[in-house]
Amino acid sequence: MLYLHALGHFHPSNVIDNAFLESLGIETNEAWIMERVGIKRRHTVLPLDYIRHTKNKDPRAAIEAATMTNAQTGAMAGRMALARAGLNTSDIGMVLSGSCSPDECIPAEANRVAEELEIDAVALDLASACSSFCSQLYFLEAMRPEKLPDFIMVVNPENSTRVVDYSERSACVLWGDCSSAAIVSPRIPGPWKITETYLKGDPSGADKVKVPRFGHFKQQGADVQKFGIKRASETYEVLRDLWVKGGEGRSSEQLRFIGHQANLRMLEVVARRCEIAAERHLFNVDVRGNVGASGAPSVLSEHWGSEMLGDAIAMCVVGSGLTWGGALLERNAP
Repeated sequence: MLYLHALGHFHPSNVIDNAFLESLGIETNEAWIMERVGIKRRHTVLPLDYIRHTKNKDPRAAIEAATMTNAQTGAMAGRMALARAGLNTSDIGMVLSGSCSPDECIPAEANRVAEELEIDAVALDLASACSSFCSQLYFLEAMRPEKLPDFIMVVNPENSTRVVDYSERSACVLWGDCSSAAIVSPRIPGPWKITETYLKGDPSGADKVKVPRFGHFKQQGADVQKFGIKRASETYEVLRDLWVKGGEGRSSEQLRFIGHQANLRMLEVVARRCEIAAERHLFNVDVRGNVGASGAPSVLSEHWGSEMLGDAIAMCVVGSGLTWGGALLERNAP
């Protein structure tokens, strides 16, 4: 079991709304976008003029054009998490990072975030694309607690608009930028307990979602949508059964659902399949876009301290690889 002490998030200030995408002349409009993915706007580290003039045809140029690095946005989320937890950087004994589009092959992006925050601790990457957050929790929970420090920062810096081709409408309507950071502990109680983690994979689907080095995001859309719906539903059902069986008087009606924020239409199908009532389904993809691994944790972060979270949460994510997994979070008694 792990304890969750706090979450933080950061969205860059530049906003891509549907009117902007329509202005690019790529045969898309508000009605088409809302019907297919249900996303109204997204954030980006890229200047809008850069997107307008280049459509990001060379993603290598996007690294130079970006207003912030992954280390900087990850550190912004980390600072919020630290403030919420009432901790200092000196309290952090490990930094884990994972994202869909790291800035460098080496060093590990976790080192860059730790450097930005002036954290003096071991830092390493553990990534499985959009499912990275739950993959990181899965491995931390599996480790011997005595081998881990008191507090660990789990950060997911996601600025994948830099690898989006803005002349290709099926991809550019999806992606936004966001970074999230969580403070977890293997032994010191926090406001939430992570009581179960779950992780599965199917490497035969590795080509279905990918970002080549110096290339653009590509996916086999129809197959990935089916995969996401099937595996997110499966993960929710596993976590729901674990929750219900874990204590007397529990029911699925007490369980909130936070899924991978791929697109709103996919999430709506999962909610219908699993009979998740609207008030138990928490999301932000409609106004943030698909922000990769930071999607699900950023939903939780944006609701941090809210009664809307209830007493139990099933977080269900899917990602390239193909991988899928989840985490069951329970509110900890004061």
